[in-house]
Amino acid sequence: MLFNSIYFLFFLPSVVFLYYSIPHKFRWILLFVASSFFYMFFYPPYILILYAIILIDYLCGLWIENSKRKWRFVALLTSILANIALLSYFKYYNFFIDMLDEFALVIHKQNPFHHLSILLPIGLSFHTFQSLSYTIEVYRKKQKAEKHIGYFANYVLFFPQMVAGPIERFDRLGTQLHLKQKLTYDNIANGFRLVLYGLFVKMCIADNFAPLVDEVYTNPQAYISTSVWISMLAFSIQIYADFYGYSTIAIGAARMLGIDLMDNFRQPYFATGIQNFWQRWHISLSTWFRDYVFFSMGGSKVNNARWLFNILVLFAVSGFWHGANYTFIIWGCLHGLAYLLDRFLQSELKINFTKNIFAKIVSASITFFTVTIIWVFFRSESFEKAIIVLKQSLHYSINSTKSLALDVLTFIPFFVFLIVEILIYNKRFDKWIGEKKFILRWFSYLVLLMSILLFSSIDTYPFIYFQF
Repeated sequence: MLFNSIYFLFFLPSVVFLYYSIPHKFRWILLFVASSFFYMFFYPPYILILYAIILIDYLCGLWIENSKRKWRFVALLTSILANIALLSYFKYYNFFIDMLDEFALVIHKQNPFHHLSILLPIGLSFHTFQSLSYTIEVYRKKQKAEKHIGYFANYVLFFPQMVAGPIERFDRLGTQLHLKQKLTYDNIANGFRLVLYGLFVKMCIADNFAPLVDEVYTNPQAYISTSVWISMLAFSIQIYADFYGYSTIAIGAARMLGIDLMDNFRQPYFATGIQNFWQRWHISLSTWFRDYVFFSMGGSKVNNARWLFNILVLFAVSGFWHGANYTFIIWGCLHGLAYLLDRFLQSELKINFTKNIFAKIVSASITFFTVTIIWVFFRSESFEKAIIVLKQSLHYSINSTKSLALDVLTFIPFFVFLIVEILIYNKRFDKWIGEKKFILRWFSYLVLLMSILLFSSIDTYPFIYFQF
């Protein structure tokens, strides 16, 4: 079920009403049924995959907690392999087949394996990572195994964040699901504010910039360099607004149920360097890779050569997590190199990107420009297409005659969004607007609502991160 659909407009209030109307001991059943129904809106049979993940990791958690050292590791390995096997089959099978095809050509043999028509379950990478973090924490003895399978199921299935995060840890989300939440004005009001703002960001910003991106990336050779640059900048805005909008709605929907989800974004395009960018962008994934990949490789407690290797592996794996394509790996590696350069400039050359307002503006502009360039590989279907886009952005070709037709109405809500992002810098929208006077608050709600009604895109675009 899409957040920006008429179905969700009725689904969310119904779940909230029922949640607070029934006794606490039955609420886990309501959340389980509601979350299953929410997911089955996309493709009903794939709910069985989620149930399989839940059952495997629930049993592995109990196995780890009740076993001695050797069997604890076997249980953890079972959980890891089961989740990776699901990811590998549904998300990466055809990618690996392509690699085998290339290898078979080199050795002049025939590849016995063939492509399969596989429909990727929505949000599979999010489910597996969230569930895996639980078994890893139980293995590290930082988390007690959950005895009630229903509550563990809701930790994996929880509908606000089940298909695109934030990726929560069990000690945060699982613990809150056990608590008897009370209906409060603050929860409903803050949840409403976040849902409204998230819908505005998704429908008025992301969906309005999407056509500018799709048009150029479909045939970049045909467009003049100015239009290519506009499209590149538009994608930077689109992907942020799309994912930020989803996360904001998710946090708001959970808040209505008394659940606090972690912030997933903190104005990343105001970041003063690539290091700072990754402290602000998709925070739940960045911290997941830090805790379970980077630290497992030794983190920073290694020699310089090994640390450099760890950083590059971390970003390469992060890129591969996003999709079964070389472009995502390249995107990750480029961010890794940019991260290392940023670290060198600050640590070795002692360049301070934040010493004054001028330095902050310059470093933020350079960071945004760098991220925008690297996004080209993320958005392009192939490495060749990415190179074409970059070449077209650098020179004018006599064969390139088309220009993007820009609609001024597209930019009215964008400037509203930009002003709000500046005003709420390092804050969350609900907390910022909640501090304002009654008249200003309701005027803001009216502006957001009218913007959605007047400026939202005619076409509905799926959330970009659903494919991951």
